[in-house]
Amino acid sequence: MKTILTGIRPTGHLHLGHYFGAVGNWVKLQTDYETYIEIADVQALTDNFDNPDKVVKSVKNLTIDLLSIGIDPNKANIFIQSLIPEIAELTVFYSNLVTISRLERNPTVKTEIKSKKELFGEKGESITYGFLGYPVSQAADITAFKGEVVPVGDDQLPLLEQCREIVRKFNSIYGKTLLEPEAYLSKFPRIKGIDGNEKMGKSLGNAIYLADDDEEVRKKIMSMVTDPNKIKIDDPANPDICMTYYYHKLIGNENLKTVCEECKLGKRGCVACKKELLNKMLEFLKPIHEKQRYYNEHPEKVDEILKEGTKKAREKAKETMKDVKKAMRINYFE
Repeated sequence: MKTILTGIRPTGHLHLGHYFGAVGNWVKLQTDYETYIEIADVQALTDNFDNPDKVVKSVKNLTIDLLSIGIDPNKANIFIQSLIPEIAELTVFYSNLVTISRLERNPTVKTEIKSKKELFGEKGESITYGFLGYPVSQAADITAFKGEVVPVGDDQLPLLEQCREIVRKFNSIYGKTLLEPEAYLSKFPRIKGIDGNEKMGKSLGNAIYLADDDEEVRKKIMSMVTDPNKIKIDDPANPDICMTYYYHKLIGNENLKTVCEECKLGKRGCVACKKELLNKMLEFLKPIHEKQRYYNEHPEKVDEILKEGTKKAREKAKETMKDVKKAMRINYFE
């Protein structure tokens, strides 16, 4: 089995964008790969350093979400990044192999910086060393576990390429030691928010979370953006610009063709369409909510899974660090 490394920052619960855009696919991949799933709390602190409680609380909530969608601890190792000191060591070593200008040119980093400036104004100017060095930390994440395959979207490819550059630079100086990871490109598009925004995001307030209760889901679905040109109930509408129809497609409504045709012919009102979507969405979320309740009622099981996953991840990272220090000739007393 090849080794796959993926991760997610603990800054809140998973939402539908996470599920359909990435993590839902991890459930399939865990069967075919030796899987390591990182709860990237250190990376979450790069822009939440002044709110550690948010990160700490999210670690367990995020783990429960992952278990509830079908991540199997017997197949995948879920671990906490900050409990693997070897990652921090590798980050320090790799930081000598990357220039500041190269980090600033990374397209993903540039986009994130631009986004922060748009959201926070002048505060966006205060980019920390830790935030700028995110690609270096990510390279340490991947190589610490000898990750051969990394699931990414198109927007994350520059980060993976930066990792590959670091690996090549390290190997050219110290000899063939590290593996160059390959991308496993996500086949899923970026998921739109309920407001029609091209991205569903926590900071945008346009997400349906896997942990939302039935009433919260109802409120969000009933507030979805529809075709503004549909004024009366029997006006024909364009489903292609309607978020209700978009989410009917997303969760795989078997009546999709009927929904589309009735919408175009003016035979379907928006309220009725949203109520149908609500029923389908609650049906989709029901098994997830049941598992969430189970793990929330048995927090000791979540702790056990995290401890065991972190233990296995640490063992793997120690092997890598031993190889790295040998190659760098800083294994002084061995």
